[in-house]
Amino acid sequence: MTPGKVRGLDQASTEAGVFSVFAIDHRDSMRVVLDPDEPESVPDAVLTDLKLEFTQALAHDASAILLDPEYSAIQAVERRAIPGSTGMLCAVEAQGYLGDPNARETSLLDGWGVAQAKRLGASGVKLLLLYRPDSEVAASQEALVESVVAACADEDLPLFLEPVMYQLDTPETPGTAQFGDDRRHIVCESARRLGALGPDVLKMQFPADTTTDPDLGLWSDACQELDEASPVPWTLLSGGDPYASFVTQVEVACDAGASGFLVGRAVWGDAITLDDDARRNQIESDVRPRFRDLAAIANDRATPWFEHRSVTTTTTGYRDYVR
Repeated sequence: MTPGKVRGLDQASTEAGVFSVFAIDHRDSMRVVLDPDEPESVPDAVLTDLKLEFTQALAHDASAILLDPEYSAIQAVERRAIPGSTGMLCAVEAQGYLGDPNARETSLLDGWGVAQAKRLGASGVKLLLLYRPDSEVAASQEALVESVVAACADEDLPLFLEPVMYQLDTPETPGTAQFGDDRRHIVCESARRLGALGPDVLKMQFPADTTTDPDLGLWSDACQELDEASPVPWTLLSGGDPYASFVTQVEVACDAGASGFLVGRAVWGDAITLDDDARRNQIESDVRPRFRDLAAIANDRATPWFEHRSVTTTTTGYRDYVR
């Protein structure tokens, strides 16, 4: 753990070393929420204005804000939407995905990467990776991770890696025992394999199937397996799950060793389509209280990132550091 990465992770976490991150880096998926029939008709300026409105409303409650470089990160800095006490994470992946839907591949944004994020003042970068250990493109996806890990090492900037599973041709039906077993295996194996490649924090899906009546004992066992599998500190992503379910997921994950959460649609999804006055009211009456409740849970239960078993630091003088 190099000094620059330590500094970035400190900026992105609370004083206690817990990540309570507000994520609004969504692009095409946000267009679909705003206009399901004609998402391409949503103007870029609408995305920017909405992202910055939510950013300004949540920035003082979050340890960091996760933004995209296309519509929000640069604008947020220019308009001073994020206070200096709040970290900023910046996505580096493109919003589109390449290839066969059964062997999906992630692409990086053209002309944007770790160096540009560092120049902007980001505390860290985020890479969303479509990934299955059993996919024919798993090796190429891992090679992409290695390239971003190397870029982060060059810039001394931490990488938050977000592996997201997807379905293959074989039917995988939520609510079935097989789906739950497969999800647990894929999430834990993804953490094991991708964590070994050198990201600094993993941003993980919940490892149990939450679509049926929750078995909290099973949820806990799955999260403990994930904690054991992860070679680096890990956080929980909301993945569009309902807020009520995500609250319980955060409790279980943090009790098992997670270092916090990154949440997006679970807190802002109901408000973003409202008219201006109604949206502002709901931000104050619903969105901010939801986020604050999640942050309180994480602050009380999560494992600080610097207490994860993998984290070691070495004190060096400037002559060693600049080599």
